[in-house]
Amino acid sequence: MTPQGDRRRLRVGPLASTARQAPPLDVDELLDDPDTRIIVCCGSGGVGKTTTSAALALRAAERGRHVVVLTIDPARRLAQSMGIEVLDNTPRPVPGLTWPKGSRKRPVDAPRMDAMMLDMKRTFDEVVESQANPEKAQQILDNPFYQALSSSFAGTQEYMAMEKLGQISRDAERDGSYDLIVVDTPPSRSALDFLDAPERLSSFLDGRFIRLLLAPARGPARMMTAGLGVVTSTLTKVLGAQVLQDMQTFVAAFDTLFGGFRQRAQQTYRLLQSEGTAFLVIAAPEPDALREAAYFVERLGEDQMPLAGLVVNRATATSPEDLDAEEALAAATRLDRKRSRSATAGLLRLHADRMRLAEREARLRERFTAAHPEVPTVVVPALSTDVHDLDGLREVGTLLAGG
Repeated sequence: MTPQGDRRRLRVGPLASTARQAPPLDVDELLDDPDTRIIVCCGSGGVGKTTTSAALALRAAERGRHVVVLTIDPARRLAQSMGIEVLDNTPRPVPGLTWPKGSRKRPVDAPRMDAMMLDMKRTFDEVVESQANPEKAQQILDNPFYQALSSSFAGTQEYMAMEKLGQISRDAERDGSYDLIVVDTPPSRSALDFLDAPERLSSFLDGRFIRLLLAPARGPARMMTAGLGVVTSTLTKVLGAQVLQDMQTFVAAFDTLFGGFRQRAQQTYRLLQSEGTAFLVIAAPEPDALREAAYFVERLGEDQMPLAGLVVNRATATSPEDLDAEEALAAATRLDRKRSRSATAGLLRLHADRMRLAEREARLRERFTAAHPEVPTVVVPALSTDVHDLDGLREVGTLLAGG
């Protein structure tokens, strides 16, 4: 089997193969590796990214790492499961961590884990405040166009998730506060948005048309005054004079800061490409989720991002001793012929349905592995209840580690 250090550095592309068995993903080896500084959990919405991120962070902390987990939109019960009433833009310690039984760690090396939730607008505000003098920063923060941009513009959440990751990483390098950052990516319609958003937002703010339209006419631009006047007049009718004026004021104030934004985005992008980062693609055993996972694996390869592997959540649990679907149905039919009115026949049919579902999920995973045989994989069975405390997160962590 390929050593974990090499698996984490896979540069995966759209390969094809008839392989059926994916190499196992060794989660504990990934978490214990001191060279692993950032773990990014990505995938389509509703596949358990947030719970997986929290469980990985907890397991890493209780194995000796100093961890912070950055969540994006956690359910309230998940925040409470970590013993925190409210998650916000400030890292807050998770109480109740313990060493696993048999651990050789000393009690003085208490497990440490902080959790935080991305506040998109507050993060944007912090960047403005750090890049501008107080007067100009306040001018930008009070601008209605900026307030709309920082709160609801498509891609802003993904951009700010990367910005916050860059902030935490720089702070950790400076003061040694954390040696592992676990990131839960935004629940976007497409998993690719996390990588696309910085460039999309940067292109919008740096758009030549917007700059030409809103900048004062000077030099060669005087020749275009008449044409621009027509366009401006049309936009004024569509948007309103006040909106256009807000845009002009925003661009004029923001112009001197934009280079810093683009530079920071590029730095974070390079951080994601570094060997200290490991991407985990999270999926459910469903056609759409695994199709999205395949697209993301291929995109990571195109962008030279280090892939650690695939986590398939909420799989139907089976054991080698289980009757297969045909055997269960045959037994139910025999009971029916005997005109037995016991519940056993119904239970056998339910078991057959479950086994058929498990077989369908296995075929979907085999199809993914056939296309991407080099991607290490771990399959996490579905829990019977929701996660509502640290013990639940520990159970998820144990399952992630193959327990």
